[in-house]
Amino acid sequence: MEVTLLGTGGPGGLPRPGCPCAACACAVGVAARAATAVLVDGALLLDLTPGAAFAAARAGRSLGGVRQVLLSHPHDGPAVEVPAGLPQPGRVPDGRELALLTGHRVRAVAMDAGGTGYAVTGPDGQRLLYLPPGGAPAGLENGRADAFDLVLLDVVGRPDALARLRAVGSVGPATDVVAVHLDHDVPPGAESRRRLAAAGARAVPDGATLTVGGYEEVPDVPRRTLVLGGARSGKSVEAERRLESFPDVLYVATGGTRGGDTEWAARVAAHRERRPGSWRTTETCDLVPLLAQDGPALLVDCLSLWLTDAMDSVGAWDDTEWASGGEKALRERVLGLTEAVRATRRTVVAVSNEVGSGIVPATASGRRYRDELGRLNAAFAAECEQVVLVVAGQALVLR
Repeated sequence: MEVTLLGTGGPGGLPRPGCPCAACACAVGVAARAATAVLVDGALLLDLTPGAAFAAARAGRSLGGVRQVLLSHPHDGPAVEVPAGLPQPGRVPDGRELALLTGHRVRAVAMDAGGTGYAVTGPDGQRLLYLPPGGAPAGLENGRADAFDLVLLDVVGRPDALARLRAVGSVGPATDVVAVHLDHDVPPGAESRRRLAAAGARAVPDGATLTVGGYEEVPDVPRRTLVLGGARSGKSVEAERRLESFPDVLYVATGGTRGGDTEWAARVAAHRERRPGSWRTTETCDLVPLLAQDGPALLVDCLSLWLTDAMDSVGAWDDTEWASGGEKALRERVLGLTEAVRATRRTVVAVSNEVGSGIVPATASGRRYRDELGRLNAAFAAECEQVVLVVAGQALVLR
């Protein structure tokens, strides 16, 4: 089964006429994207968009063999003209299946927002799932079917849709996940590729033809990642974004509750509101047992506060205690943590502060903390497949 993406952009296309945003300014040449439309084996067209015939011609395809046109979502703006020779567009009721004379079977998938998803099975058994913009499947059942060979969905706008598909086995390790409906919320250039790769997805240019069931190099999601950054740099947002497409995440808060500290409570509340409702939270600095267990992905926020707790426990702030065994005890704790990271089988994203690049702390204990955090970050980073530094909300991949 061959799938040609006549467009891969949001319903309004990218760039949008007259829009001055950075995403539109960079969407030129091969980065420009028409509204998403998908041609399957030249016989089935999913979503009819303006200029579909021209888009097909540019991709070396013809719409002359199209026998069915299905719409996945309401189209805003002027009515789209149906090119001569094409059947009138329609929709399949949720849960119903349509059989084409070409041997394709199309099942309508109910969504949690306006629109309809389509699961397409080719004559030779290859399976494709196409979802509308801004929607996620509703009512999925565990183990209902094998994983799809190719999934086309709004990865950036609805990463939780990918998480749901993974949770029920509809997306597996070999599934080719391609982002479509790409719009203004997609950062320009290499940043979009990096974000998609972190979710195990990729983007392709308009006009690309994909062979469903053929081998594709699925992006390798790093299993251990350290996200560094200064205060308010966006490091926590970057870490959370990396796990939005995972079906189950355990958020490990190392800072505690700090009863009576209203500013801290406001920070905690802001983090909690950003996180998907399906994530679970635990407040602990005992990371080694968690890393040793099997289970869902871990988001540890943050190592800086873990170190504060560890230094408290060994008396590191007192020079005498530090010299008489506190330093050695802290080294053992850090070694135990890094060994646990090396041995873990879980997906782990950890956040830590990058310090030491600014003002030298005025106190000996402050300088000690700075030095020990630098050592901890370096040791933890050595055990990670990917290390990222966030500056002004921009992620720089160090490894």
